[in-house]
Amino acid sequence: MKIYDYNGRKNLCGERIRAARVKKRITQEDLAARLQVEGITLERDCISRIEIGTRFVADYELKKLAQILGVSVDWLLEESEE
Repeated sequence: MKIYDYNGRKNLCGERIRAARVKKRITQEDLAARLQVEGITLERDCISRIEIGTRFVADYELKKLAQILGVSVDWLLEESEE
């Protein structure tokens, strides 16, 4: 399997996921627990790796993350302005 990077990251959504999580005052552990309730098994370290951009995010994971965080998938995929 070929590993792809985009500007040194494996996802576009990590920074936005972190921002939305922090705004809602949800810990990485709590977010992982909420995902498990929705049928997606991710550990806290997976959330951390997503947020720092070292883990790919599947489309079904992205959809549930957006739902739990109360944001749109489109917003999660927007690139942050640097």
